[in-house]
Amino acid sequence: MDEKMQERIDRIRDEIAQAAASCGRDVREITLMAVSKTHPWDAVMDGYAAGLRLFGENRVQEVEAKFPPFEERPDGMQVRLIGHLQSNKVKKIVPLVDGIDSLDSLKLAHLISDCSMRNGTRMPVLLEYNTSAEDAKSGFESEHDLFDMLDHIEELPGIVVRGLMTVGPLGGDERTIRNAFSLLRTVRDRCKARYPSLDFSTLSMGMSGDFAWAIREGSTLVRIGTRLFGARDYTT
Repeated sequence: MDEKMQERIDRIRDEIAQAAASCGRDVREITLMAVSKTHPWDAVMDGYAAGLRLFGENRVQEVEAKFPPFEERPDGMQVRLIGHLQSNKVKKIVPLVDGIDSLDSLKLAHLISDCSMRNGTRMPVLLEYNTSAEDAKSGFESEHDLFDMLDHIEELPGIVVRGLMTVGPLGGDERTIRNAFSLLRTVRDRCKARYPSLDFSTLSMGMSGDFAWAIREGSTLVRIGTRLFGARDYTT
């Protein structure tokens, strides 16, 4: 086992527990996702040996290249796509992941559903919402667009909604970032009221630099990359 990896995981879990305690939340409500993008399979296995089970990847081609088929993966390992998904990559990614956490359009929802049904599965999804109105980010940009997709949910038997996801404002201060996270929580509450039969239990928000703020605003899943694996190498 990589002792440094274990130390980093323990430190993150301690900080998660402290953030939860500071706002009266049960730490058991919060899941740690290890974002392993650009890091090799050996690093993933170091994390797995130290207790990590949920891994997030941004790019379809990296999931293809890095992770073995489902039947060859270690027990309990889950892999989810958290980056923007292009329509022409849906057929490739559906057989490779346990969930897609970046659904951002009705068109994409139809494609994922159709492909999942052809594969005899139902894909758990999170709906990505752009809480900071940044052009460079993906995600539904209004409640109208989000609700339009959810109004058609009965036409999409191959997907299962599990909640919402957002990325905090890049370079924002605490107030700006927490306002974005608070907005996602508000949108989640409106979704629950409008669609009581659907599951919105997951609020995926918070990364290495802002996860404590996200937890205080209601996050149930934090996505940690550099704090666990170190700096990313984008040269390959």
